[in-house]
Amino acid sequence: MTLHDVARHAGVSSMTVSRVINDYAFISEAARAKVLKSIEELGYRPNAVARATRTGVAQVGVLYSNPNSSNLSAFLMGAFRKAGEIGCQLLIEPTAAHPTPARAVAKLIEAGVGAVVLPPPLCDNAKILKLLAAAGVAPVSFATARPSPDVTSVAIDDFEGAAMMTRHLIALGHVDIALVRGDPSHSTSTRREEGFRATMAQAGLAVPDAYVVEGAFTYRSGLTAASQLLGLRRRPSAIFASNDDMAAAVSAVAHGMGIAVPTELSIAGFDDTPVASTIWPQLTTIHQPIADMAATAVELAAGLARRDADDDQPRRHVLAELTLVVRQSTAPPAS
Repeated sequence: MTLHDVARHAGVSSMTVSRVINDYAFISEAARAKVLKSIEELGYRPNAVARATRTGVAQVGVLYSNPNSSNLSAFLMGAFRKAGEIGCQLLIEPTAAHPTPARAVAKLIEAGVGAVVLPPPLCDNAKILKLLAAAGVAPVSFATARPSPDVTSVAIDDFEGAAMMTRHLIALGHVDIALVRGDPSHSTSTRREEGFRATMAQAGLAVPDAYVVEGAFTYRSGLTAASQLLGLRRRPSAIFASNDDMAAAVSAVAHGMGIAVPTELSIAGFDDTPVASTIWPQLTTIHQPIADMAATAVELAAGLARRDADDDQPRRHVLAELTLVVRQSTAPPAS
């Protein structure tokens, strides 16, 4: 469906349709009404790429799935900062406001975005990627642990990050190390568990089934996981939670049970979100530069939004650097 199809349907010139779409003045209300009616009946969606090429302003959709995540503030601030620097327009959409994530994506498509930044778990959702491809809208996968070669992505090495933290705990002298998994629908959760298990195996350390418990990357799930682990007859001397929210919950449960951190229990997290440095003792964690990654994702998305949907240029895959941040929540195990 093109602008010219709308013009023929409405019985007006293509220039008139263009002026209505771009909300120019000096269009009669009668002509405006005819054009808007034809747009609705035909299901016409203005070409976002053409608009971005013409005006220099790209429209980029940004989705988020967990409004309570400690990462959200840094994610949005990084996105806003870059949008202001490069002059692109962001359309922010929470998936929780829709019956399904696909409906949130459809809303952005209907709004005319040229590209969409997809956080976990949407970045790994084949249905979402297919929906965007059918609409000619470019996806940018954010923080996926298994980037597709066909999709531009900004990510970290989750496997190495988990391995880095596990090596730190082993170097302190810990043998009985437990893991709180993340949301099983996130590829990051799987890769962090793989990194943990591989490093434990390399050190010749066993991981009992009871030492790996389910989590969902939420504080509440961390409370449940901590109660399971700290209720074991032989409880671990260290707990590695797959993100800081769950690690903070483990710390709260330990305090409630009278378990001293870190002298009786070491606790480690992942992401280095604000909660890591606001609880006591402060969390040892893996720093993930969320704000800078979000800024990079928006910049890449804006570039894709200004190009044709059939552009066959190779997709870019940006890998951000991780850092082990050692704070007060980890120490050698009690002898």
